[in-house]
Amino acid sequence: MWWHSLCRFHFMIVAKARKKSAAKSSLRKKSALKRTSKSKADISASYNSVKQYNGKQYTGMAIGRSHKWYYDKGEWKETKITPDLWEVSYAVTKRRAGHAPEGSGVPVGTAYHWYIMAHQDVRKLNANDYSTVLSGFKYKVAHKRASTDKWSATTATQRKHLLKYLKEMIEQLENTPVLLEFEYNGKKFKGEGTPVKESCHDGVCFSLEINLNGEHLGIINRLKSGWKMNEVKDQKFIDAIGQSILLWYE
Repeated sequence: MWWHSLCRFHFMIVAKARKKSAAKSSLRKKSALKRTSKSKADISASYNSVKQYNGKQYTGMAIGRSHKWYYDKGEWKETKITPDLWEVSYAVTKRRAGHAPEGSGVPVGTAYHWYIMAHQDVRKLNANDYSTVLSGFKYKVAHKRASTDKWSATTATQRKHLLKYLKEMIEQLENTPVLLEFEYNGKKFKGEGTPVKESCHDGVCFSLEINLNGEHLGIINRLKSGWKMNEVKDQKFIDAIGQSILLWYE
């Protein structure tokens, strides 16, 4: 009899322990769900909140953050106009790498008119294939809300916006570049960085177009986490470029 009583007592302890463990697990899951829900709400609220940049109000993604997209098989057409000038057109569907935070972003049907000024760096691989890297800037000329057929700016105003942007780009290119010269992995690099005017504060610029040894490498940005470049994969090399930039400003 004592053995049966001991077994019953043991099973009661085990059952209570399992029940307690299940309750804790349920509590952890509920807590995790609350945190996830709060995190999504925070992201959504942050995305849609009114922000300030150089005295100008804006909403949407915060300055310094980035999107990553995948492009479907697209159609690129080009027509030669002069020996050095081509007309180009490109049509494709782009898809977000990941998922948009719930509650963020604009309604379906919203449209944008962007003007792109970029470098296309191309290298022939064989008779029919070329590697292609596009890097540069895109400027919002106008937008159209999903609930209306009217654009945010008339054609004449869009032209004024574009002229303003092009003048700023010309001024940016005419400014004195940041001269770069350093050695990395036994190789000497020499070139320049063209500062992006909007990224300059107190005489120091934190976004620059980089050209080294006659080759365009893309845009370097100074973020909270350090120097970043989309086209260059060697972080130590990126840091070497960044260090050379900082030395120039000293």
